Amino acid sequence: MINNQQYERIVRVLPILKDADPRLMREFQDTAFFTKIPAGRDVFIEGDQVEAIALLISGVVRVYKIGETGREITLYRFGNGESCILTANAILSQKNFPAVATVEKEAEAVMIPADTFRDWVRRYDLWREFVFELLSQRLSSVMAIVEEVAFRRMDVRVASLLTERGLPSNLIHMTHQEIAAELGSSREVISRILEDFSAQGMIEVSRGSIKILDREALQSR
Repeated sequence: MINNQQYERIVRVLPILKDADPRLMREFQDTAFFTKIPAGRDVFIEGDQVEAIALLISGVVRVYKIGETGREITLYRFGNGESCILTANAILSQKNFPAVATVEKEAEAVMIPADTFRDWVRRYDLWREFVFELLSQRLSSVMAIVEEVAFRRMDVRVASLLTERGLPSNLIHMTHQEIAAELGSSREVISRILEDFSAQGMIEVSRGSIKILDREALQSR
């Protein structure tokens, strides 16, 4: 159950609730519940039955796949006011969770039971539009990942990640293994690419961090 103080905070993050009719507002407060999830905790692992969906009030959750060889690839992350489309899809299709969802930064979330979530999608236009918009936005980001994996060379993807993560200080706190997991590659491949970038004077590699020395050259890759 959500108390009035919690509900006011949730509305600031999920402004859709400002337009909710009194029945949905009442059901939301009566049925949803507030929880905190520590960093490093798996929300779901592949094959889990999904009994509730989390709407984040704070924190970050990473959703990723693990291949047969043990390699990881990040599908997407979600944060404040967002939720997981794979969770929503699993609830609506009544199938098991197809990936892994892990809390990267300590999260506060509103949990909505699966049966209630399905019922609201059926009964409330506002909630259905919210869910479909969520699905649409996240599908675009997943399609971008598919395009990158299928059509872009790994050195280009590494250069893109470094230039993005290196803002504004030109310093990226990531290990070779973390970059590999992010991009769905192996540590060995990432290390070779970083060594090449370093030899060309574009970056400086230290233990657990990478410093961009020549952003323009890195962007040209």
